[in-house]
Amino acid sequence: MEITERIGDVQTQAMTLWWLGHLAEEQGEYTKAISYLQPALEILQRLKSPDAESVSASLDRVMGNS
Repeated sequence: MEITERIGDVQTQAMTLWWLGHLAEEQGEYTKAISYLQPALEILQRLKSPDAESVSASLDRVMGNS
């Protein structure tokens, strides 16, 4: 994460946050998952990435479990 922030690779940063959110969800750590998924979604929406829809679905699922 630190490297992606330093070099300005926001796409990779968003994907890393998405995966960290997914892992936190798998461990039942829903609050932590939300803290990763929300910024990932914001970045992907700003980039107009089609991945934003998948992250949004993940976030909805996690929020339903928390």
